[in-house]
Amino acid sequence: MSLLTVNANAACGQVKPMHAVNNGPVYKFTEDQRITNIDAFREAGIPYARTHDAAFYSGYGGEHCVNILAVFPNFDADPEDPASYDFTMTDEYLKVMLYAGVEPFYRLGSKIEHWPKKYGTLVPKDFHKWAVIAEHIIAHYTEGFADGFRHKIEYWEIWNEPDLNENSDPVDKKTWSGTRAQFFEFFDVAAKHLKARFPHLKIGGPAAASTGTDWTNAFLSYLKEHGTPLDFFSWHIYASTPESVLRAERETRAMMNRYGFDHAESILNEWNYVKGWKGDEWVYSLRAEKGLKGSSFVAAVIARSQYEPLDLLMYYDARPCGMNGMFSTDIVSDRLKGYWPFNFFGELYRLGTAVGTVSDDPTLYAAAAKSEDAFSLMVTYFEDKDTAEKKHAEIHLENLPVGKDAEITIRRLDRACDGEVTEKKKVSGKDMTLSVDFDLFTTLLISVK
Repeated sequence: MSLLTVNANAACGQVKPMHAVNNGPVYKFTEDQRITNIDAFREAGIPYARTHDAAFYSGYGGEHCVNILAVFPNFDADPEDPASYDFTMTDEYLKVMLYAGVEPFYRLGSKIEHWPKKYGTLVPKDFHKWAVIAEHIIAHYTEGFADGFRHKIEYWEIWNEPDLNENSDPVDKKTWSGTRAQFFEFFDVAAKHLKARFPHLKIGGPAAASTGTDWTNAFLSYLKEHGTPLDFFSWHIYASTPESVLRAERETRAMMNRYGFDHAESILNEWNYVKGWKGDEWVYSLRAEKGLKGSSFVAAVIARSQYEPLDLLMYYDARPCGMNGMFSTDIVSDRLKGYWPFNFFGELYRLGTAVGTVSDDPTLYAAAAKSEDAFSLMVTYFEDKDTAEKKHAEIHLENLPVGKDAEITIRRLDRACDGEVTEKKKVSGKDMTLSVDFDLFTTLLISVK
């Protein structure tokens, strides 16, 4: 038998935005052929959506949105002239996000390019001009430039995965066609320009494909040596065990601190379940992401990242695609198993105050939160083997912030249930013990109020 204990007096800071995503909801402001998941975003309270790879999906605007090459199609044009910009589809895409209550996290640069010919991932021919273009994009969305807006968009990220395929031939480099030295100089120019222009906004990057590598250490060393501002360091990891992700979160924070960036936020803004990137392992990974196993992995990472030195966690990807475990690719209004951990954690996020959890079983991953008069616990049973036995657990809840006429509600995510309430009853007292049977990959949300 496993034991999980949660003492509601063991408060440990605010619940952090661990249920953010890449890309926003699908929605049309005209009703014809509208299929949408905007209500699902609202119900989960998704706090942020990163704009990376939005251009792959026609429903967002396809090749006409987000990327520098889409918004400023002629690099030789005048960046001071509003006529040089095409904001139309990006305006609409961000409008949908904000309509859903989601704050955009804007990636400045290009989507990944898997093709033999590169377009947006080529080294900019003038680093300063690129920074001026980025400045005017930010000004359009936050200061009204070019008939723009005054949106609340705090995070602005420079580039994506410049370290990917570093030693490959240029034709095989999917995200940055140049050298690391070129990128370091480019980032320095862009970050200094943008931070000087927008000191109140958060300017960072580089959305590194890996962390704790020679490349990322050299990058932070360069920034330290050159006095480059860095409000956040963003990075990625794909793994098949939650422990791999959690360990990387700790190691990344330590690496940042070594180079004097202890003030900067650590943002993991691409992650998902991946056993391998080739052959049968890749196919297995995609199937797992869209099923119950993927949902349990998501719940485990979200839950325990709350207690790690991480500031923002962003799942890849809520865009209709093969790696989206949240929604059906064709009928986006259909919620998959992987949506429900975001919905469950949204309940914790709304409560506000994180509460520590203690378990004698490393395969039970849990997070808890409370308000003045309510409490919620999300717990999942995950192992990276599909034949693990079911297990019995006792869950001890202590010092709950509720009165004598409280009610407990249990919502279940398993092979038969998609977030439905499976138990509801009146309870009395501030302490209680629950006896629970867990099948592998089961996730529960237990709420008392």
